Parts: sequence; C-alpha cells; structure tokens
Amino acid sequence: MSRRVLLTGATGFIGRHLPALLTERGYDVTPVSRATGVDLLAPGAAEAVVAAAQPTHLLHLAWYAVPGAFWTSPENVRWVEASLALLRAFVAAGGERAVMAGTCAEYDWSGGVCVEGVTPLAPATLYGRAKNALREVAEGYAEQEGRSLAWGRIFFVYGPGEAPGRLVSSVAEALVSGEEAMTSEGDQRRDFLHVEDLAGAFAALLDSAVTGPVNLASGEAPAVREIVDEVARAAGRPELVRRGAVPTREGDPPLIAADFTRLREEVGWRPRHTLREGIEDTVAWWRSTTLPAR
Repeated sequence: MSRRVLLTGATGFIGRHLPALLTERGYDVTPVSRATGVDLLAPGAAEAVVAAAQPTHLLHLAWYAVPGAFWTSPENVRWVEASLALLRAFVAAGGERAVMAGTCAEYDWSGGVCVEGVTPLAPATLYGRAKNALREVAEGYAEQEGRSLAWGRIFFVYGPGEAPGRLVSSVAEALVSGEEAMTSEGDQRRDFLHVEDLAGAFAALLDSAVTGPVNLASGEAPAVREIVDEVARAAGRPELVRRGAVPTREGDPPLIAADFTRLREEVGWRPRHTLREGIEDTVAWWRSTTLPAR
C-alpha cells in the first residue's frame, strides 16, 4: 500500500533535507511551503492541500521562525490555529500517523537534563507555550480519533544554510570573512545537533510506531566555548574570537540538554555527525557562500 506523506515547511532549514530522506524510506512525498505556493495561514489552505495530497502520514514542521523574533511573536498564536486546522483536515481525510515539531522550550530548564514525561513542562516564552498548547490539544484529539501521533522536541540545531545571527552561524560567518567574532564566556552547556541529523531523526520518528513526546537531540552538551573553539579551528582563525565581549544573559540556564533514550532505544536512531565533523561541514558551507572581508 502506498504511503503518502504531507511535509510542511519543506523548504525550511530542516525541511529541505527531508524529501530525499523520506523517499529513501519508501514514502511518496508532497512537500509544501510558502515557497511552493502554499500558505497554511490562509483560510481553507489546510483542507485544500490535504484534499490534493490525500496523505496517509503528516510531518508538520512549518512555523514562524524569524531568528530572535519567534520567541515572542503573536504569529505563534496563528500557527497553533493553523496547525490544528491541518491536523483536523488530515484526520478527516483518513490520515493514519502524524509527527509534529515541538521544542525544548516547553520544558522547565532549571533541572538541566530534560526527560520526556519526567521533567516538568513550564514554558517561559510565548513560543514555548504555543507549542506546548498545540501538543496537548493534538495529542488529545489524536487519541480520541484513534490516530497515531508523535511530538518531536527540537533542542539546538546548526549546520549549512542556517540563518545568520545564531551561535554557530554568527561565529562561522564572521571568521570566514576575516572579522572578529564576539561571544560570551561560553560556560553554558547546550545540546546541539547537525541539521541533517535532525532531519534524519524526524524521518526515523515518522517511520516508527512511537507516540508522544520524543527529544530530538544528540544527548551531549558541550560548553558553548567548546563549540566556538571548534568553529575557530575549522575556520583557521582562533585569534579573531573575542570571548567575553558579549555578556552572558541574566538567568541563562547553565545546562540545557536532552535525555535521548527514547530516540535511541525506541526509535532506533543515532546521529551520524560528530560535533567536529558537523562544524567542519558548516564552516565549509560558509566559505562557499561568504565573501572575505575587504
């Protein structure tokens, strides 16, 4: 029987890697995004795209993702509404299994290591609250309608094509351009995953029978300074790093990491990239797209 997946956010940072991965797993993929002419925020868009694709599976990545602004933007509320409309249309059309993208910002970060079903959920931002609210309604609705639904919680991601202004992208862009990279002291530890690995984790989760929240992460949390050092080593410009030039944000958690036992043991997935390999890949991409400083 044909397995047809509707992939939203298909041209985004994560989504662009998924059509090939899903095709390899035997899915017929219908990729949609604003770049393909589909605006899921438009009235009736969800119903129209589901009617056209007739999907058996749904992988929903689309969301408002402008760097920095996404934490507090009212667009988060619109995306909760649009995502529920999409899920309703999918269920009404006979869809069988859905995977939706969540975030580590749903968790209470005070404990450091986040475990599904154990770590309290206490989102501190509108983005985290919107995602958590969507998860609660989506899970209840899927259970009521007898559908399979998993929720992939994204932690920290980097890689080729990342928008400027994030940790790895900002340091890499500066250094390959011969400019100074301003960073904090970097004592905080974070769980980063290469974007191709994150896409692979989503594909594996969709292809599994696992339901409920699943942390999508590496399970390792190096200090931010170690990540910056890897970027500097790959770029060959460690002398341009200005550590401590940016103050550490007040209240910034010292550790945000994932327990990825469910991902490893139930989904059966592990990352392919080491941090060093992933950073080298990312810096190489920035070299190919960034002009040297004059």
